[in-house]
Amino acid sequence: MIAGVISFLIYLCILAIVIYLIIWVVRDVIGLAIPAKVVQLLWVIVALVAILMLVNMVLGGSSFRLPALR
Repeated sequence: MIAGVISFLIYLCILAIVIYLIIWVVRDVIGLAIPAKVVQLLWVIVALVAILMLVNMVLGGSSFRLPALR
């Protein structure tokens, strides 16, 4: 169970970093103006994905695992 929680937190941090980097690249590097509501909506989507991952981990009885690439 502890390994599942640690994996969940690692995936959550990676997801947050990726979204932050995407927003940063689009806003500062490319120079596109992103409205504040769009950024807020992206973070809400990230929060919903995190809640889905957490529910999957708790109700599924197993840790969250990414699908294997074969």
